[in-house]
Amino acid sequence: MKKLYRYIIRSYIGTFFFTFFVAVFILLMQFLWCYIDDFVGKGLEVSVILKLLFYTSITFVPMALPLAILLSSLMCFGKLGEYYELVAMKASGISIWKIMRPLLVFSVIMSFVAFFFSNNVLPYANLKSQSLLYDVRHQKMALDIPEGVFYRGIDDYVIRVGKKGDDGNSLYDVMIYDHSDGKGNVKVTTADSGYIALSKTQKEMIFTLYDGCNYTEMTDDKDYRVRRPFQTMFFKKQYITFDLSEFDLTRTDEDLFKSHHSMLNIAQLNVAIDSLNKTYDKRVEKYDESFKRRFHNLVADDEEFVKHDKRASKKSKEKVENDNEEKIIWPLLDNFTIKEQTSIVDMALSSTKNIKENIDVNVKEFNRQKTNILKHEQVLNQKFSLSVACLIFFFIGAPLGAIIRKGGLGLPVVVSVVFFVIYYIMTITCENIALAGDMPMFLGVWLSSIVLFPIGVFLTFKATTDGELLDGESWKKTFDKIFTHKNR
Repeated sequence: MKKLYRYIIRSYIGTFFFTFFVAVFILLMQFLWCYIDDFVGKGLEVSVILKLLFYTSITFVPMALPLAILLSSLMCFGKLGEYYELVAMKASGISIWKIMRPLLVFSVIMSFVAFFFSNNVLPYANLKSQSLLYDVRHQKMALDIPEGVFYRGIDDYVIRVGKKGDDGNSLYDVMIYDHSDGKGNVKVTTADSGYIALSKTQKEMIFTLYDGCNYTEMTDDKDYRVRRPFQTMFFKKQYITFDLSEFDLTRTDEDLFKSHHSMLNIAQLNVAIDSLNKTYDKRVEKYDESFKRRFHNLVADDEEFVKHDKRASKKSKEKVENDNEEKIIWPLLDNFTIKEQTSIVDMALSSTKNIKENIDVNVKEFNRQKTNILKHEQVLNQKFSLSVACLIFFFIGAPLGAIIRKGGLGLPVVVSVVFFVIYYIMTITCENIALAGDMPMFLGVWLSSIVLFPIGVFLTFKATTDGELLDGESWKKTFDKIFTHKNR
């Protein structure tokens, strides 16, 4: 048995790691496709890009791990069935449960690893990747002065180059506006030609200009507004140095991101959820008291007063519909003049509008806080659902591979992708419904696992009883028995 187990594990391990890294690679390529515009043209160092890709790839493990277990178990048992190795094992008196035992142990271990990863590694990886991605997306574009365009990429300067040489460093018809004084276009430098080069430290860019002039308006002169004095200085050669430190990647303090729900472990999430719920309840209670004090004349003292009687409401509606052509008389307003009545109605409408706006603003804020609480609960449940999903996908993949008896990258890949897409779409849909408040968050996260679990049990039962999953005659007999039993 030990030799058999070693053989099964060897057949499984290689496929598992292959499918796992392929899944991570595909997800990483999707990430690059989404954010490629934020990376191009910013002069990022290779080390920065590699670090971002490394931490981002770690965040894809929760999605790639269940898919790898499903696909590798299906391919492994499909291959064993395709080459009749599974039949030989069963003929030797070894049950399917014993054949699955080593891989079941491996899947259980991977479930614990997945839980540890979600609780300890994933928050750290999210912190590193999201903070670095934030800095990269807000990084200024690398210095690239185009021809015939007023370039504003350098703070306090506007540069226009009429034409560039073939080497990319030679410049012709150069114009530089200096806005460092904050007074507008009062300092201008023009030159027939020039040359750009980096300093030895690579921190400054040096413009060497030839045959030009500096035009400066004397704004400090007391008669500037009347006489508009200016100064012109001609030069044969002049150097202008620009600081390039602003183009370096500036890292944001990671402590600013640590409170985000995706960067917390289970203990921190429980504390955060408890704190957020208490804060939410206090704010709702405080607003309720404030509303009653501010609009006490509009709030009923007795709660029973605001309960609607359906019969009375229906009769009132019918009466209004029948009497809609009759003149509506407001006895109270009859005591006032037309002008006073108009003023009273306008004040009432204005007051009602203010109350409605006040309620809408606070309801939006309460909904935002509630959504934040639900997102914390979502992440908390996901840390457990990942581990369970690994086991469920094993009990789907292994028996399904034994039933269809097809290995390789053909049918197993198609079947695995179909199951995983169903799981993924169901998870995303239910979680979005839960975030909208139309479903408990626990059910939103776990419903996909609850639906797939019976499928795994059914497939395992069919594999252990050597049932033909695609045998039409077998299904026909089953349905005949069901309908015959119902007719009785």
